[in-house]
Amino acid sequence: MTARAAAVLPVRFASTRLPGKPLLAQTGKPLIQHVWEQVRRARRLEPVIVATDDERVAAAARGFGAQVAMTDPRHPSGSDRVAEVARGLPHELILNVQGDEPEVDPGDLDRLVERLADHGEDLVTLARPLGDANGPDGDAAEFIDPHLVKVVVDGRGRALYFSRSPVPHGATPAGAFAHQGVYGWRREALLAFAAGTPTQLERLERLEQLRALEMGLSIGVVFTQHASLGIDTPSDYARFVERQRRLQQAGRAGPTS
Repeated sequence: MTARAAAVLPVRFASTRLPGKPLLAQTGKPLIQHVWEQVRRARRLEPVIVATDDERVAAAARGFGAQVAMTDPRHPSGSDRVAEVARGLPHELILNVQGDEPEVDPGDLDRLVERLADHGEDLVTLARPLGDANGPDGDAAEFIDPHLVKVVVDGRGRALYFSRSPVPHGATPAGAFAHQGVYGWRREALLAFAAGTPTQLERLERLEQLRALEMGLSIGVVFTQHASLGIDTPSDYARFVERQRRLQQAGRAGPTS
């Protein structure tokens, strides 16, 4: 039987660094629509639900045909918002795709579902190798950037630790992995996570996945070469708009002989 999962896209209207982020539409579509359309291209996800506490986001999502779940505005994290939706779903496998990941790869989402179905981990996530293939030391700026989360992985492909600091100590950037914040959960593990409270490491690093590790949950890591760049700042969004513009221009130009 082919493994399938429900996908839930947690979306908040408020954003300190980019107010009104999910409804920005310089590409001709709101940002959340780009995410929803990309997730719907995966073969193993049904349904795809936009989870929000804001009627403006809900109205926009319904306008482009999305299924919407209204959630409690007091949730401290996206995973807590996803857990609220998961309680009402029959699915045993749940994917949490953040509503600011418009370039997430549908094939990677399918591989997360497959890993979750075929292995015994409580949850799974994505990571990509850091570093520039043209240089021995990789991209040093990414390695030290606190906005880019790094992950250390064991020999079984499971996460040992996540940090905003350059880890593991002593590695070159080309020997490290960047975490991409898409999660596939077993429903029972997700509900247990949401019933917990923020832990010391989670608060220090501002990384909710550390709560899962401190709770003793196992996190499988699926490796990808696809860099899905989340939209957190005005400059992030401007670069995304430019990438979309180039894609549209290339599409209008058509194939060359």
